Amino acid sequence: MNADALECRPLGAGYVVIAEFEVIPDRLCDFIALAQGFADECIESESGCWQFDVVRIESSPSAILFYEVYDGIGAFDEHRQTSHLARFKKAFKKMIVAERPLRLGSRGHSAT
Repeated sequence: MNADALECRPLGAGYVVIAEFEVIPDRLCDFIALAQGFADECIESESGCWQFDVVRIESSPSAILFYEVYDGIGAFDEHRQTSHLARFKKAFKKMIVAERPLRLGSRGHSAT
């Protein structure tokens, strides 16, 4: 199919946040357990948080990615003020080598 002939269809609304961490290898299991508990708490307690996936990157075994989807930037701003985020940040600091800058975006369109 010719690229010019591709049509786009909406994926849906949503403000996307991608967070990435390089974890100390011998703390990886602890970090993943902490992160999954945090993700579950976000989904359960934040009505504006639709999705929160904790992803282990196959090509870099100690790299962890969070894929988060919110109602909009306002819901993400509210997330940033929660006590559970403050607790999570305090708890993971000694488990990581690096925290990469957040990548922010919105769901757009996909070629069909």
